[in-house]
Amino acid sequence: MKESLVQKKSFEFSLKIISLFRDLKKEKEFIISSQLLRSGTSIGANIEEATAAQSKRDFIAKMSISSKEVRETKYWLRLLKESELTQIDVKSLLLDVEELIRILTSIVKTSQKNLTQN
Repeated sequence: MKESLVQKKSFEFSLKIISLFRDLKKEKEFIISSQLLRSGTSIGANIEEATAAQSKRDFIAKMSISSKEVRETKYWLRLLKESELTQIDVKSLLLDVEELIRILTSIVKTSQKNLTQN
């Protein structure tokens, strides 16, 4: 099966989060980096699970979890940026997060609409 746009983007985002995690560890930032790694990589993991959903409701549930995780990731990135705990620039990651939020919101809303129409 061909990888979808959201699968591709979430995987690429996870790789960027892993890289940021490594950089933050070098700077001895352990708490936020761990939270960020967990939520940032969970986005794609739940999208992958959704591709094997047992039902439309299961698909919506997994995509909804991804949507929540991307918003949590946005929080941790904003916290890093505003707290100035690091000099690492996270602006591009914040743009990636916004794009993932838009995509996942659209997927969840469309899927919910299609579920109620059937």
